[in-house]
Amino acid sequence: MHENAGLLLFFIMLKFVAMEEQLLSQISRDYAEKFGAELQISRKSAVGGGCISHSLKLETNQGSYFLKWNSSTPDDLFIREAESLQELGEADQSELTIPKVILASEANELPGYLLLENLEEGHTAAEDERLGIGLAQLHQKTAAAFGFQQANYCGATLQNNRWNTDWIEFFGHQRILFLIEKIEQVRSLSVAEKNTYLKLVERLPVLIPSDSKPALIHGDLWSGNYLYTTHGPALIDPAAYYADREMELSMMTMFGGFSTTTWKAYQNEYPLAPGWEERVQLYQLYHILNHYYLFGGSYGNQALRVAQRYL
Repeated sequence: MHENAGLLLFFIMLKFVAMEEQLLSQISRDYAEKFGAELQISRKSAVGGGCISHSLKLETNQGSYFLKWNSSTPDDLFIREAESLQELGEADQSELTIPKVILASEANELPGYLLLENLEEGHTAAEDERLGIGLAQLHQKTAAAFGFQQANYCGATLQNNRWNTDWIEFFGHQRILFLIEKIEQVRSLSVAEKNTYLKLVERLPVLIPSDSKPALIHGDLWSGNYLYTTHGPALIDPAAYYADREMELSMMTMFGGFSTTTWKAYQNEYPLAPGWEERVQLYQLYHILNHYYLFGGSYGNQALRVAQRYL
């Protein structure tokens, strides 16, 4: 029995290695087609830290690159992530580093992938302060409405980014109720629980100020999605869209990992309106529900308690 399990694992690894090699060959062809130059990969090394995709650092004749790929995520996930990175990179800010997109591909016969410039981790002067200032600068990039040019993904969860000039409606219907509908398809949700979320959405006009301004946010900013590099603080793995900026700040408080220096620098650069702390859990609700949708478990009860708090 143990021999059979070992043999099965061996064949799975062989298949994985073969797929990776085919993908690297395809990337070289895609690079040549886009840039008119040959891409020769001299060395590859696994990069840790990813919880969804496979990650590699590639040493090539054209420089050092970072590669993510996956055969079990939505086909267009990396195309949508590339769009987010490009939007973040166009923001008028000087303190943040956004990795440049080299290539991105949807899944077809081979897995989808995202090839980025490689950012070497390292420390620069006043990096916590620079992160806070950079986020404040990022959040000052605005748009005519809330949403984004395309639907994209928070983790592997589809986000409804249809443009909407009303933030309260956007948050209530395109974030909370949109996710409730998805949860109903895969998890247990009683009539009473669903009614709690419906009542909460009805109450949003008295919980959220009506003068919200669209701000470009990273969209999934926890401590694992920023890093300090030799070029300064960098943002990675975004799910960008235009939102009330409190949506971003609430996610930042959810798991910690941001220093008091970062928060102080943000406030000095772009002060928040009084009372924003009262809405922190309200905006965290979206991410708690997303965790329940993806992982189940106690996140369902946690989300329900948050919703009930605001009724």
